[in-house]
Amino acid sequence: MRRLITTLAILFVVVVAGMTALVLLVNPNDFRNYMVQQVEQRSGYQLRLEGDLRWHVWPQLSILAGRMSVTAPGAQQPVVMAENMRLDVHLLPLLSHQLSVKQVMLKNAVIRLTPDSAAKRPDDAPVGPADSAPSEPVRGWTFDINNLEVADSLLIWQQPQGEEINFRDLNLSLTQDSRREATLSLATRVSRDQRELQLSLNGEMNVAEYPHRVNGKIDELSWQLQGPGLPAAGLQGKGSLQAEWLDDSQRFSLQNVALTLGESQLNGAISGKLGNAPRVNIDLRSPRLDLDALAGLTPPTGTTADAAAPVNANRSRPPVIAEPKSYIDHPLNAMQTELKLQVDTLRWRGMDLQQVAIDAQNQQGLVTLARLSGQVGEGTFSLPGTLDLRQQPAQAALRPVLNNIALAPLLHAFALPPTLDGQLSLTGNLSGNGLSVDDFHRHWRGNADMALASARIIGMNFPQLVQRAVGRNSDRVSSDEESGNSNETHLDKLQAQATLNNGLMTLKNLQGSAARFTLGGEGQIDMARRQCDINFGVQVTGGWKGENALIAALQKTAVPLRIYGGWDNLQYNLQVDQLLRQRLENEAKTRLENWSQRHQQGASPR
Repeated sequence: MRRLITTLAILFVVVVAGMTALVLLVNPNDFRNYMVQQVEQRSGYQLRLEGDLRWHVWPQLSILAGRMSVTAPGAQQPVVMAENMRLDVHLLPLLSHQLSVKQVMLKNAVIRLTPDSAAKRPDDAPVGPADSAPSEPVRGWTFDINNLEVADSLLIWQQPQGEEINFRDLNLSLTQDSRREATLSLATRVSRDQRELQLSLNGEMNVAEYPHRVNGKIDELSWQLQGPGLPAAGLQGKGSLQAEWLDDSQRFSLQNVALTLGESQLNGAISGKLGNAPRVNIDLRSPRLDLDALAGLTPPTGTTADAAAPVNANRSRPPVIAEPKSYIDHPLNAMQTELKLQVDTLRWRGMDLQQVAIDAQNQQGLVTLARLSGQVGEGTFSLPGTLDLRQQPAQAALRPVLNNIALAPLLHAFALPPTLDGQLSLTGNLSGNGLSVDDFHRHWRGNADMALASARIIGMNFPQLVQRAVGRNSDRVSSDEESGNSNETHLDKLQAQATLNNGLMTLKNLQGSAARFTLGGEGQIDMARRQCDINFGVQVTGGWKGENALIAALQKTAVPLRIYGGWDNLQYNLQVDQLLRQRLENEAKTRLENWSQRHQQGASPR
């Protein structure tokens, strides 16, 4: 044991002495020009090192550099600029005065992937004729380093004509083997519009054909989004995918995409082409997609006041910039997009939709909804149309077709008072300025034919109102006990023709029927001012008892009923006394005429 310890001590002294001698004999600054030349020969980029290079022996033999930068040919700004750089080198090549780098570490670096940092062709560079042979492709970076570490850095990414996106606190670890298969680990965060996205991923890449082609897979992707207008705990998600990037054609492909967004899931593929005219093809499927949770909304409650406005799960409202009124700078205006989405269960503003299918195409901001269909309970819906995001405000044109859709949840979704219920069928044409619910209340136009089966008018019993009013004004008739004390009006069917003009909905040919009464009418609903004024004619055909003659007259008479006022305090006006007075006057007049005729006949000579 003593010999072993002695041997190890001798070896340690020899290694320390050798490294000390090496450090003293080899000046790292001798490699400065070599490194600059190698970077320029391999890529054409210019490496700049400020200050002296110095050795760092423990725990790894390294060369430490101060401020450094790498600039592409003709670029206005460096691609990489760092406060500190560390080069971990192999020991044995240094014995023959050769530099072999096995790891590069950058700290507090700024990485720019922007048009200003991209390589540019000199203005005075010769241009060959159009029919000449293609020029030799420019040589790009060749990733020959076994390990790359980037710590506490900033990545600035910007597409041409786009906005800068800053990835802060960037920590990157990239390790490759002899087959040029790399293992990647990345963590960063993005702050934008008072919201923060934290992103981390672990994956593998094949960089054998870098920079022309890179492919790989992300085994673990996790992210969290927090900020105003989102749930208190934020939005969290995980995912995995396979990716490929072709630099020459600027094409990318994401296959086997599997994303989890809270309780929502997305699976499928995304592919496309970047550049001056980006094009993206999206083909996804989801077993469940909760848009309310993703938007930080809770469904409206049952009260009219609460239904008038969406409620944020987080008390703080999103910043104004997070609720854009202008879509002129929307990313869709600068690209072409094709979207195919199949959702088994979709939750939107408190409504559960099934088997939703979306087939849409975008041409630089002009979105064509070739198909937007699905099921709601036992009903179906279809909403084809167009959205124009190129204008201010955005323009929409839809051709809704609804069949047997429950009306009450739909009223809640559009912040309308829950005074009606039933199974709605509708066919119409709608267009307007803006895409929010408030825009629908104020700036949309169109017309529709509507029919409501098994309809309920909540809060008022029309036959009961008429019968009680008649009973208070006449003791000759009354209602039977079958009328009950319900505060709802039940109809087998209610239909109307509706016209919408900037928030003012006009109802014409309003007709409804039930076993014991019918009604007709017309009126207006002001969605912007939350008021209505509708005139009904209620004809009660059953439920009377009393004088037969008066009952027969009432069964043929449409009693005027006016519903008016604000949604939160509706009022009504029922003109029964005038009808009964008119009825008595007509009856008295008829009796006088009959008496006069009999008197004249009795007084005539025989």
